[in-house]
Amino acid sequence: MNITHPTTPLRQRMLEDLQLRNFSPSTIESYIRAVAAFAKHFNTSPEKLGPEHIRQYQLHLVRRQVSWSLVIQVVSALRFFYNVTINQGWMIDYIPQPKRPQKLPTILSQEEVAALLRAPTHLKSRAILTTLYATGIRVSELCNLQVQDVDSSRMVVSIRQGKGQQDRTIMLSPRLVDILRQYWLRFKPQTYLFPGPDPTRALTRNTVGSICHTAGQNAKLTKAVHPHSLRHAFASHLLEQGVDLRRLQLVLGHKHMRTTSRYLHVNPHALHSIISPLDHLPTDSEPDTQS
Repeated sequence: MNITHPTTPLRQRMLEDLQLRNFSPSTIESYIRAVAAFAKHFNTSPEKLGPEHIRQYQLHLVRRQVSWSLVIQVVSALRFFYNVTINQGWMIDYIPQPKRPQKLPTILSQEEVAALLRAPTHLKSRAILTTLYATGIRVSELCNLQVQDVDSSRMVVSIRQGKGQQDRTIMLSPRLVDILRQYWLRFKPQTYLFPGPDPTRALTRNTVGSICHTAGQNAKLTKAVHPHSLRHAFASHLLEQGVDLRRLQLVLGHKHMRTTSRYLHVNPHALHSIISPLDHLPTDSEPDTQS
């Protein structure tokens, strides 16, 4: 693959292989970029690189202390390239999948979310953050949201081709309807609900991240804030309201229940409902703690 030329036969073949399997545009872009970076590191076409090169490159990424999510993405891209594009399935054994670290999300309280949503002075920014929290959608889903996806007559929001190429429907908050109506009357978006500088193109995820970061600073929050923080808060606050895990899984668009169940670990109501065995011990024979 000649990474300096976007239309080389090898690159084009990988692109077509990804398209034939209906990978999302963002995954296609990240896989192509990952294989290109691997080739650039050795200044050689990847079809001429073998197991030892892959091992060296993985060690290179780890030593650079890049995020494990990026390492896993690179591994997935290389496994696809060797297994599918150049039909060298035997290489899979030399491209191990790292164990993904299991980290609990940081949860914003309701008071912190309220402060974050009040922080933006620009109506569009406030509408973006409010939509993220009110619906719990991913930032990529927000960027692709279209005006027609918001149905105020049925009070639902349609998410089309979200993560995993899955459609789903989410409840529409009356308070969100109010702010979206104000936003629409002022900006009159035509296709995308939140377009970028070019009205025909979607807003970028980086722009949404910047809006969220700025709002967190203006709200003087001590916790790190990013767009996914509002999705985490949405999920945790619904659990606090008594929404069951199955319904939460549906609105979040999780493929596996285990992904949804991690919110139980950070939900104070779920934890407080569990009584420590210490509190069931008899108290009439406590030991003398005086020295």
